Amino acid sequence: MKVSVFILAASLLSAADLGDFKTVYLLPMANGLDQFLAIKLTTGVVMQVVTDPQKADAIFTGQIGAPFEQKLDDLYGVQPKNADDKGGESKDKKDADNNDSRRMVTSVGRGKGAIFLVDRKTRAVIWSTYELPKNSSPDELNRVAQKIAEKLEKDRKGK
Repeated sequence: MKVSVFILAASLLSAADLGDFKTVYLLPMANGLDQFLAIKLTTGVVMQVVTDPQKADAIFTGQIGAPFEQKLDDLYGVQPKNADDKGGESKDKKDADNNDSRRMVTSVGRGKGAIFLVDRKTRAVIWSTYELPKNSSPDELNRVAQKIAEKLEKDRKGK
């Protein structure tokens, strides 16, 4: 039940909401894809790429999970575990739930070709796509970056 609610909520992000994100910081990606993606995002004026993570509305990454969460903590400070928690559950139960959640999310995004756009403030994935490069040649990475930028631009404008 919780999974279906999450999927429904994620699918309700409109083009207008996605358009609220104007600046993006790119984390390093496999084979330097982040460099090609930065070129395509700025050339097509899809989003403004910033080199200072403090100025970003969102973050592009090729991987989510515990290492990504740690990188966000390093860049922006540790986010409270559960801000609206009133202390109703025992500490052991909360720790078990947190560990289970981390284990489930950790495997997401390990496969090559997955790209995620993450809201800097909420740390929620606001957009994602899958575009697997056939090889690691510059021409192929440029082609993949172009496809990613085109998909994002289309989704930002509305289908």
